Amino acid sequence: MTSKDILAEVNNIFSTRWSTRDGRKVPDADEVRLGNDAVSIDGTVLYADMADSTSLVNNCKDWFAAGVYKAYLVSACRIIRDNGGEITAFDGDRVMAVFTGNRKNNSAAKTALQINFIVKEINKVIKSSYNTAYQLSQTVGIDTSKLFIARTGIRNANDLVWVGRAANYAAKLCTLGDTNYPTHITESVYSALDEEAKFGGNPRRMMWEKRMWTERGIVVYRSNWWWPF
Repeated sequence: MTSKDILAEVNNIFSTRWSTRDGRKVPDADEVRLGNDAVSIDGTVLYADMADSTSLVNNCKDWFAAGVYKAYLVSACRIIRDNGGEITAFDGDRVMAVFTGNRKNNSAAKTALQINFIVKEINKVIKSSYNTAYQLSQTVGIDTSKLFIARTGIRNANDLVWVGRAANYAAKLCTLGDTNYPTHITESVYSALDEEAKFGGNPRRMMWEKRMWTERGIVVYRSNWWWPF
């Protein structure tokens, strides 16, 4: 393989017309061809990300760090699936999921708050099982948009790539979260929520706080609520 061979493939990518079709669900990888083939869907993307995993691996035993990773990702994935989301990618200590359908924004927001709840329960298990001051923390970012889904890579080593604002913003919103406000959603998500996903507690009160995301110049909403289940 030479640079000329690779550039020939690159030229083919840019010169070939795309074949794009609308979809209503997250496609399986084998439903999208490796060429310039894509599926377009309306989707809500959720990123759930462990916080400060660098400190965890630097300061704790490897087996303990691996256990924390597994506990968080297994719990997040179970909750995502239970709320109708499709797990689409893992990246170290974080997981990406996509929700489709008429209630995709409610389902994603509920998932985020339930993940916040389960993390509190995981920390109780950690405290009762180990002599450690370690506390698991995490952040979740959610956005919704049109998504352009293509298949990238080479034969026997490829995966789906998600092109669209929601995939990018959801990941970046994770960086806004902290232990005080772990969940961030865009205004597009918030405006589509029903009353159940906006208000909680007794007496009922707003679960989301309006903020300005100065880096992007858009309104977002943050929350420190959790949803028991």
